[in-house]
Amino acid sequence: MLTVGDKLPAFALKAVTSIEPGKEFHEITDQSYSGRWRVLFFWPMDFTFICPTEIAEFGRRNADFKERDAQVLGASTDTHYVHLAWRMDHPDLRDLPYPMLADTKRELSSALGILHKQDGVALRATFIVDPEGTIRWASVNDLSVGRSVDEVLRVLDALQTDELCPCNWTRGEATLGAA
Repeated sequence: MLTVGDKLPAFALKAVTSIEPGKEFHEITDQSYSGRWRVLFFWPMDFTFICPTEIAEFGRRNADFKERDAQVLGASTDTHYVHLAWRMDHPDLRDLPYPMLADTKRELSSALGILHKQDGVALRATFIVDPEGTIRWASVNDLSVGRSVDEVLRVLDALQTDELCPCNWTRGEATLGAA
């Protein structure tokens, strides 16, 4: 699995960016948001149970990420057509403010090393990527456990201070001085 200090692999994927007819799909690449922080998170499959809770929460918290000049990107190995159908079907996903990437050929999830060994779907992985394209945080949960969007924001805040942040540090608290 790629980890802290590795570069985000190059990719070009179709994404659902809207449910408005004629504006549903766009190509998103590793360069689409260069110069900005990116939060890239993967879920195993569309039309499942835990996944929409996470996807919807990232959507509800999108303004918090934008405030930090971070672009949220969600992805799974489903097609862009399946993503669109799910968004149309699930009320909590209809108005998502960030792209849903379709890693149908599993190229990005393979390059990141996050494919489930038995099921061949993406693990519940999250990466925070800095404006230069370097992975600064990586986290992977078992398929049965949803992630904490609050923790992703906390880590993003800590990374953006570029200072030493103690255990359980949160935005606005003092950082540590180097001895």
